[in-house]
Amino acid sequence: MDPGAAAAPLTRPADPDLSPPLRPPAHQVSPVAVRWWQLRSLLLLAVLLVPQVAGALVFGFPVAGWLVATIAATAAVVGAWAVLVPPLLFRIHRWEVTDEAVYTLSGWLVREWRIAPISRVQTVDTAHGPLQQALGLASVTVTTASARGPVKIAGLAAADATELARMLTETTQATPGDAT
Repeated sequence: MDPGAAAAPLTRPADPDLSPPLRPPAHQVSPVAVRWWQLRSLLLLAVLLVPQVAGALVFGFPVAGWLVATIAATAAVVGAWAVLVPPLLFRIHRWEVTDEAVYTLSGWLVREWRIAPISRVQTVDTAHGPLQQALGLASVTVTTASARGPVKIAGLAAADATELARMLTETTQATPGDAT
């Protein structure tokens, strides 16, 4: 191809019913996911602060005055993150399952829209971490025949995750193909 030639314009499929919907997925994650993301941030804060406080205690606050500044900075940054980012994640994270595909939209700095055709689904897993169990949440992981990796839907109500896994299992069993 001539390097100076213009690229061919994108064309639509012959059958518009075969193209994926160009809209965000329909469902939001559970509102409780905001609390889950906040608690995860606070756990990160604890993990970061414990060694800093221990160092300040070992070396003494007057000698390790710079540690006091790092403790304050760490608390401010992670605290601001815990307050500001989870509500943004809730507004952005969406998912939807149709007879044709699993759709997800996630991320806040870099948004990722994933579309996994049902015919490519290999496994459907649910996970309930300790914080998720305490809050009644779960995550669903849809493994596909894709080099990009699985499609994850985190922050669902546990009952919704169970129903989604059941529905996906039934849909994939009814879909012809070998998921490769």
